[in-house]
Amino acid sequence: MTTDTTIPEAHSTAAPAARTVLDARGVTMRFGGLTAVRSVDLTVGSGEIVGLIGPNGAGKTTFFNCLTGLYTPTEGEVRFKGSVLPSKPYKVTATGIARTFQNIRLFGNMTALENVLVGRHTRTKEGLWSALLRGPGFHKAEARSRARALELLTFVGLHDKAEHLARNLPYGEQRKLEIARALASEPGLLLLDEPTAGMNPQETRATEELVFAIRDRGIAVLVIEHDMRFIFNLCDRVAVLVQGEKLVEGDSATVQGDDRVIAAYLGEPFDGAPGDDADAADDAETGVITSAEVGHTAKENDR
Repeated sequence: MTTDTTIPEAHSTAAPAARTVLDARGVTMRFGGLTAVRSVDLTVGSGEIVGLIGPNGAGKTTFFNCLTGLYTPTEGEVRFKGSVLPSKPYKVTATGIARTFQNIRLFGNMTALENVLVGRHTRTKEGLWSALLRGPGFHKAEARSRARALELLTFVGLHDKAEHLARNLPYGEQRKLEIARALASEPGLLLLDEPTAGMNPQETRATEELVFAIRDRGIAVLVIEHDMRFIFNLCDRVAVLVQGEKLVEGDSATVQGDDRVIAAYLGEPFDGAPGDDADAADDAETGVITSAEVGHTAKENDR
């Protein structure tokens, strides 16, 4: 099953960015003595697809967690459409940011339709009493949510799988279902954490088409991915994280042509590598003994 392509194609050129949707400034996340993310700045404009790449352990998912309220940054702030984001994930979703996860997190014993309906909860106004009494207003809201959920399943190419249990869907379709559930909250910004992990080339291409279609609906996208061909074909801008710091940001040609990016992925040292200054400062604070100091001490003892 392929993605619904009724939306006009606009793959080569992104829609013009009308305003800044996401503005992360100086985001730092520490866990005890470990700094996982250090002073990262990143913006995403409306109609933009921005990629976030880096070696394993670079802090990409931690940065995502700071954006979505799973973690509260140690320093810095995150703004969505000009307002500082709340620190609770459900409040972040209500403001207009949705995400998928690196590991699929569906309700396996619920149908595809029910999974998408779960994502509608932040956009419905019916409360406990309405649900208990099940009056006309409740039934109208339920019908609207069901119609919207079916529309989203059609959009991602799962209209014929609405009544299938999520756990029985193939891997690629589970990824699509997770995206449909995220879209059900009507986000202005969608965060995708490795959406093509484990996919074959055909499924990867279908996901690329789907992300373009989401952008064409006016939703900004920030995506983490290790598939470089996918990310460079997809994104208007790409930022590279290395050891928790932003190394470089620019269009695909700029990032691909930066020797530091290649060195970082290969694990080779290079001048000005992220963490060098911080490591030196930490050594000074913690009294780490350098080899030169060891040699000097040995000479003093010989005397």
